[in-house]
Amino acid sequence: MSQPQTLLQLTGRSYAPASLSNACLLIIDAQEEYRSGAMPLPGLDAAIGEISALLETARANGSPIVHVKHLGVPGGFLDPQGPRGRFMPELAPLPGETVVEKRLPNAFSGTDLHARLEAIGRLDLIICGFMTHSSISTTVRACKDYGYRCTLVDSACATRDLPYGDGVISAAEVHRTEMAILADNFAALVGHAKALI
Repeated sequence: MSQPQTLLQLTGRSYAPASLSNACLLIIDAQEEYRSGAMPLPGLDAAIGEISALLETARANGSPIVHVKHLGVPGGFLDPQGPRGRFMPELAPLPGETVVEKRLPNAFSGTDLHARLEAIGRLDLIICGFMTHSSISTTVRACKDYGYRCTLVDSACATRDLPYGDGVISAAEVHRTEMAILADNFAALVGHAKALI
């Protein structure tokens, strides 16, 4: 049996991955909750290393960078007033870098993200961050509605184990499945940051 094609390939709408020289880097929810809070993610350290490499290169190139921050529940998940809601220090925005605050998984919903991206003027977005099956997935899907071309960096994203029936679906399986879904119809997928640097 031949290798299946993605829906993007079958419809003739596939595109090459972006490069940091012509794209905007969008980092989603790089917040302490996923390291030191109630929801530490498997594989987080490796993903942070990959995001750091993208961030360093984008800064060196003068590429636009947008940091998305989730405003969670006061005293709870992604507490906006507490340490768990803060950016991870090594991935925190520098002065002058754009920060968009959201309250829903989709970073466009109820925010000015689209207006900020329009002002930047780049249709190509390189997306990374947390969690693969939630804020990454919903935001990448919404990008298509707005006409952006997404490049998703597999190793620069992470997620968690999910309960399912009487069992658990591992974070690795959730991540791999979600990446395949997004690569089918919503994004160009690259394995590692080095492909874009």
